[in-house]
Amino acid sequence: MKKNLSGLVSRRGLLLGAAAAGMFPAPAVLGQQATENQATGDFARRNISSFRVNDWRDHFSNLKNGVILSDTNSRVLQFWSEDESVYKIYPTSVPLTDQLTRRGYTRVIRKVVGPSWRPTPAMKKRNPEWPDYVGPGPDNPLGTHALYLSWTYYRIHGTNDTRKIGRRSSNGCIGLFNSQIAELFELAKVGTQVKLI
Repeated sequence: MKKNLSGLVSRRGLLLGAAAAGMFPAPAVLGQQATENQATGDFARRNISSFRVNDWRDHFSNLKNGVILSDTNSRVLQFWSEDESVYKIYPTSVPLTDQLTRRGYTRVIRKVVGPSWRPTPAMKKRNPEWPDYVGPGPDNPLGTHALYLSWTYYRIHGTNDTRKIGRRSSNGCIGLFNSQIAELFELAKVGTQVKLI
């Protein structure tokens, strides 16, 4: 029995091991990022505690142009480069409800630094007080970078409100810390395969 228990890996051990390997920021680092952006340190630890790592082979037939897998339950996005030399994992914000969540296959069709934002007609209906347009800058809900997907209105983008990361907080998009969307932006290309699960 003792032998079997010694082979078990705790979630904390997995997180720390992944952080040491550079695959995922350690909870303390996320807490530090959140604190710097006026959120609490335990916000990040609480919000990343349930992530799981997927294998690209379970979702894609190949890595052509690289692949992005966004798990809306675990609130984690994974990226693999075409030659498998780069693997990244990022905590994300996900849609508020299942009705706002789209799942399935899509692809990156456009990349924008300093995106502007317009609420969709459905967003305006739910929130008539929202502005019709927000230009690039600190008030923009899309943050510093955006990857536009082949689905109308859906994006993977940054956020200036870091409290949203790790939470159900978006109107359909997948959000990342601005520093992490900037990194993903450089790695992804037009044509990168994307799947939301």
